[in-house]
Amino acid sequence: MKRRRLLGAALAPVMAPVLMPTGPAHAQVLDLNDAINKAGRQRMLSQRLAKSWCAIGLKVLPDLARETLQQSMAVFDRQLVELKAYAPHAEVRARYQTLEPLWSDYKAVLVGSPPAKERAQHLFALAGLVLQAAHQGTVQLEQASGRPLGRLVNIAGRQRMLSQRMAAFYFSACWDVQSRAALVELNTAHDEFVAAHELLKKAPEATPAIRAELAQAEAQFVFFAAALRTLKPGQSDARGMANVFTTSERILQTMDGVTGMFSKQGLPA
Repeated sequence: MKRRRLLGAALAPVMAPVLMPTGPAHAQVLDLNDAINKAGRQRMLSQRLAKSWCAIGLKVLPDLARETLQQSMAVFDRQLVELKAYAPHAEVRARYQTLEPLWSDYKAVLVGSPPAKERAQHLFALAGLVLQAAHQGTVQLEQASGRPLGRLVNIAGRQRMLSQRMAAFYFSACWDVQSRAALVELNTAHDEFVAAHELLKKAPEATPAIRAELAQAEAQFVFFAAALRTLKPGQSDARGMANVFTTSERILQTMDGVTGMFSKQGLPA
């Protein structure tokens, strides 16, 4: 029965984008764990945006992809403001000031004109710069925390990014945009996701509730990996691409919940 429930969750259709927290306009970072969570989410959004942009260009679930793109941009904008305001020391604040113009350049390509294959390589380069800066900010916040739990929040949050990165490079290869490099990046992200998942399962801080969510993510990943294996560089497999888009969203949703559960440990009940 438990296995059937997990498989059912893995196969459930995605009819709307994952609802990332939007919150009121005056939303703030609560503490360092929350800051690490949100900083890590910025990494994910950099890759989710690339995935959605490519999906629109490839005509994969275009309405869902557009909604996901718009939602992701709005969340990135809001969280960037929150993280700059919260920055616990000057180095972190400087990191987010560095990220701001990179994000502006990326956003200009995302919305400046309709997605097109000839602009995809440039878009992925900008996505990589935003990802790198967002990752550095996340690591700086983890170091400021100085607690094992901060590392777990970072690792769990990075799983969100890896789910989107695999999907983004799958679409890049389908579009025949630097296919060989895309395959290398996809396989690297796959191996990193699997290794980190095992680490999270074995962590002493992983409560029964967290382990249950990780089991669900593992079931979803089986279907995601199967969808990724349909990749034929330079060929557009409509069904395979749709499956990659939706399964990556389901893993993101589950791992976003897991990251939140880790980040709230130690807070007053």
